[in-house]
Amino acid sequence: MPDLIADPDLITPDWLTDVLRASGAAPPGASIASIEPTRIGTGKLGDNIRFELTWTGDAGGAPASIVGKFPSTDETSRQAGLITGIYVREVSFYKELAGRVKMRIPHCHYVELDLQTGEFALIFEDIRPAVQGSQVAGCSVDQAALAMEQLALLHASMWDAPDLGGRTWLTPRSDNGGEALAGIYQTMVDAFLAQYDDRLPDSTRQAAERFTPLVATWLCTDRKPMTLLHGDYRLENMLFGDGPGAPPLTTVDWQTVSIGPGPSDAAYFLGAGLKTELRREHERELLEIYRQGLLALGIDLSAEDCWTSYRTNTFAGLHMAVVASVLVGRDAHGDEMFLAMAERHAAHVDDLDAWDLLH
Repeated sequence: MPDLIADPDLITPDWLTDVLRASGAAPPGASIASIEPTRIGTGKLGDNIRFELTWTGDAGGAPASIVGKFPSTDETSRQAGLITGIYVREVSFYKELAGRVKMRIPHCHYVELDLQTGEFALIFEDIRPAVQGSQVAGCSVDQAALAMEQLALLHASMWDAPDLGGRTWLTPRSDNGGEALAGIYQTMVDAFLAQYDDRLPDSTRQAAERFTPLVATWLCTDRKPMTLLHGDYRLENMLFGDGPGAPPLTTVDWQTVSIGPGPSDAAYFLGAGLKTELRREHERELLEIYRQGLLALGIDLSAEDCWTSYRTNTFAGLHMAVVASVLVGRDAHGDEMFLAMAERHAAHVDDLDAWDLLH
């Protein structure tokens, strides 16, 4: 594989030619004559660049475009990526586990990381035509059902897998009694409350404050069987097919993978992916789609256990909304997204009386 280039401005046609030849996506006689980069997506901790490719020679089935992912150019977000280890996690996921995942994820042509600097580059197939989901706008019930079907495929791939542990970059989120995630939340919550101040509904502020001493208690509710969690399974990490030949749903952004109970990802998605009234009306049926998807793949998670775990893990989204909003660089879109997430996840916790499960 070609040497690492972690700055998209330094990517050249020759380098991309070598990458795609090495991955088998381009025949030996084809070369990229020119590239046209465009920033895409709304990622906070990584920059996504689409490269339109002009080929010379017999390009055969070589792609007309690819997507590269690189460290964020925002210094606050970049430092957050380095400190939290998320760059290492995503690169390691694609190197070690992506090939075992049954859900639809982008094919990765190139993956490399400099452990000394934390710089990395990922080169993916370009999922087109597709539309990125919007956390603020929310999704339809049909889109949520598709997300639950795909989530069952992910979790079944790694359900209670004996070799899932033992990786330094991938640990149970409840490791060491949940102290790490509890400490992060307790450090960030005051900044979150100050950052959004009068824009937070009272119910959201109260939930964020009430959760502060209970984070470790929540994480210690994790019980086997465990599986691979996406950890940030939300609409802006989803590409919905929007034309002939496009996969119905592709899930991206594997920076927050961890080991935990499967229904946590379901609660995280449904808690904020649907607007609150729509979630209240349909979440039982949508969660059952997830459970039946597991059952079809030989995993018999009882309806009672699934619902209890789902209720308990309504806190996953509240934790993410508080922590991530403080860690990453701020912009108007990010503020609207995190506010929507925080309000909907707080309502989810209250609606399902999840507090009662932390005693």
